[in-house]
Amino acid sequence: MKFTCTQENFKKAIYNSERVVAKQSTLPILNNILFETEKGGLRVSATNLEIGVSNQVGARIEREGRITIPAKLISNFINNLSQEENISIETSEQGMKIKSGTSKAIIKGLSAEEFPLLPKKTTEFLLIIPANRLKEIILKIMPCVALNETRQELTGVNVLLGEKALFFAATDSFRLAELRFELAEENINKAPYLEFIQKNTSLIIPANTLLEVARVIGNDEDGQVKIALEEGQIFFELDGTSIVSRLINGKYPEYKHILPKEFKTRAVVEKNVLQGMIKMASIFANGKTNEIVIKIDDEEGKVIIDARSVEIGENTSELKTDVVGTAQEVVFNSKYLLDGLNTITTSKVAVLVNGPATPVALKEIDPRKGEVLEDYVYIVMPIKN
Repeated sequence: MKFTCTQENFKKAIYNSERVVAKQSTLPILNNILFETEKGGLRVSATNLEIGVSNQVGARIEREGRITIPAKLISNFINNLSQEENISIETSEQGMKIKSGTSKAIIKGLSAEEFPLLPKKTTEFLLIIPANRLKEIILKIMPCVALNETRQELTGVNVLLGEKALFFAATDSFRLAELRFELAEENINKAPYLEFIQKNTSLIIPANTLLEVARVIGNDEDGQVKIALEEGQIFFELDGTSIVSRLINGKYPEYKHILPKEFKTRAVVEKNVLQGMIKMASIFANGKTNEIVIKIDDEEGKVIIDARSVEIGENTSELKTDVVGTAQEVVFNSKYLLDGLNTITTSKVAVLVNGPATPVALKEIDPRKGEVLEDYVYIVMPIKN
């Protein structure tokens, strides 16, 4: 194999591939990235047998070939190249010879014949979602994904497929996030999509897969992510990069009944101010449970946040705000509240409460109309005293 390509394209392909490389795998080949010539260009691939990433790179091919190279080695070398010059690569029995400007290296690799075949899509793309919107959805939902693998289905994001909308949801039993994405005509390949959802209306995508998708999207504001669904697998494609992943096999909990339909009390507050108050209170919170108390005073129109610890001391903050409904007092884990506020993208947030032992919701506020937006909700369970 012998080819030349730009350093920028080569670096991007390595960056998009290296994160999925298996860590401490018993199969040495899974620590490597596969380089192969394909259709007059270069394809760079990596897999950990659960997620596979493949990148098409524009290159001037002089000789066809395939080889796998340790991901960590080539990533460290490429990232330390200082000159933005083209990269020339040639493989031999010694391994991969790399030259860029005055820098040269030989990296030993393994035969490409041992590298696992990545699954290939055999059906049409069903969904097309703007890249920046999909990234926003992923970042809003991700904080609620469970880290403990005792219940594997909770380590993924549940997607409910409907004719008019998609619902993305995640929960770790302590909090829950749901986002509704309205489907326009340009978002679906109508006939095959409608046929698919006749038999499949729910799927669970591993959280790690979605994090890789968000990372590949990066700052691509104008791209479109194409999504295909097949038996037990999902395919994403964006600007020459393809990601394939297994779906989590299992039934996601019926979470819809947890979402309150009405609330007795609503307080609308400045998000940044509330974040600051909670961060301050968390300094004084109990170290084990991060307990803070939020009081909503309907008569004086204010939110009060209290925290106290026998070892540290106590803190109280007050914020004048708009309150509709009755007075409330609820105990929370401050971390869960801050995680929820971090997902809010509007300057104001609605805190919606029914009582001290029922789920509390955070929702975004339309900056122009001042109305509560219903397409995204972050639910947090209070601590019952």
